[in-house]
Amino acid sequence: MLENSKPGWIEDTILDIEDVSIKFGDFKAISNVSTSVKNHEVRFFIGPNGAGKTTILDAICGKNKISDGKIIYRKEYDVSKLKEHIIAEKGIGRKFQTPSVFNGITIEENMELAVARRHTLYSTTFRKLSGEKRDYMNDVLQFIGLQDKRFQYPTRLSHGEKQWLEIGMILASKPKLILLDEPVAGMGRRETEKTAELLQGMKKECAIIVVEHDMQFAREVSDSVTVFHEGSVLDEGTMDSVQNNQDVINVYLGRGGEQ
Repeated sequence: MLENSKPGWIEDTILDIEDVSIKFGDFKAISNVSTSVKNHEVRFFIGPNGAGKTTILDAICGKNKISDGKIIYRKEYDVSKLKEHIIAEKGIGRKFQTPSVFNGITIEENMELAVARRHTLYSTTFRKLSGEKRDYMNDVLQFIGLQDKRFQYPTRLSHGEKQWLEIGMILASKPKLILLDEPVAGMGRRETEKTAELLQGMKKECAIIVVEHDMQFAREVSDSVTVFHEGSVLDEGTMDSVQNNQDVINVYLGRGGEQ
């Protein structure tokens, strides 16, 4: 399903966060955060609870409004000025910590809804997918490993399989940027390893930002990491480089990390 992009893709940025601050009343949750994410990069946002990681993720998808700064997507759209559904239409897909699949319909019907990009039962009941969209849906089902369970209901799936189904539903809309909030929380090692393989395959088509506490997973999958602390960026670089930063060790990794 996934093919390599043209040479040189890694040099172009898909998202530029420029001096962003976010306030909730008098509380400043995010203070002057700047970073850029490249095309086809897997970027991890790490840091202690309350550091601002998910707050920034929510701002990128339009759930949180920023107080200052800009969030520029594909050098063209200031997503901080767009509504959530418009941001999704522009190619930013968001997966929250808890899977939000529809348990009353089959895995295949969940995927049909996602491919059709019409989140109503009308679209699956009265409108057939085109051959091209159905082929793509089948490719995604195979990619996430659920093609043999397509006629089952999500209630029959394991925790990891539900996470993969939701990732597949996001992939079905062919996003250019995917936001994942703790995708391996609650998974065993085998499921975590498969999720790592999925992300490595996905980055051939899109960039991925992951909020995560599993440091082993971050080491295995990330191209780079941004360390947050008290609403600001403490450090940024490869996992190897940031874990040698004494400030990072003091405020996060030195406390044993949040595995």
